[in-house]
Amino acid sequence: MKNTAQFTKLILSLSVVGLALTACAPSAKQLKEVIEKDPSIVFSAIEKDPEKFIEVVNIAARKAQQGQAEKQSKDEEGKREEEFKNPLKPEIQAGRAIIGPADAKITIVEYSDFECPYCSRGYATVKEVLKEYKGKVRLVFKHLPLEFHPKAMPAAKYFEAIARQSPEKAYKWHDIVFERQSDLRAKGEAFMKDAAKKAGADLAKLQKDLTDATLMTRINADMEEAKKFGFNGTPGFIINGVSLRGAYPASEFKKIIDRQLQ
Repeated sequence: MKNTAQFTKLILSLSVVGLALTACAPSAKQLKEVIEKDPSIVFSAIEKDPEKFIEVVNIAARKAQQGQAEKQSKDEEGKREEEFKNPLKPEIQAGRAIIGPADAKITIVEYSDFECPYCSRGYATVKEVLKEYKGKVRLVFKHLPLEFHPKAMPAAKYFEAIARQSPEKAYKWHDIVFERQSDLRAKGEAFMKDAAKKAGADLAKLQKDLTDATLMTRINADMEEAKKFGFNGTPGFIINGVSLRGAYPASEFKKIIDRQLQ
């Protein structure tokens, strides 16, 4: 019923706009009154050429979506320019698992969710960026597990527990999980444990560290920081203080990195 009412409202709006633009047409108010009294006027017109009507609605919807996307893009570009002048400052705690040289000119801080399909795309993009800018970029992986991804929080704990043994092992585990994300969803804990074994982790120490409540201190701090910077979804990235919100292609990372390296 609600959808029908919304559809009827859309039809009426389009009809009013179309007729109002015709020469010598009555006012929009007059048309609205006439159509509200007898909606069959509009329905009859649609019945005469329903395919044309659907085509017009689809074109209007596409234009609206395009306009929304363009506005969003401009808003993000403006925000990005502001961040070049006043960079965001994520905290990088001592003992954090980091991949890449400590003296790298570019630091990418990523807020991610191991179960998120867009984060797996972000993983592939970051891997490409690290390869292209080898020695110039380092990655700090942070956590933003979403509530509707039940395996995301346990996976975040696994990453941090393995990181206590070795950053290299943690990132090896990280790679296995993102490359086999469907197994994470299907097998959960069994897959995470098997991935830890493949990454070379000490399983006895891992199981002990997983019970340590302080693991959540770091994960909660990551989530709070992500919220502070306005990241509501995943993935999110901060590249030397400049944010990218979503699974952008490598070319967008390169624009920011090249500008900063210059």
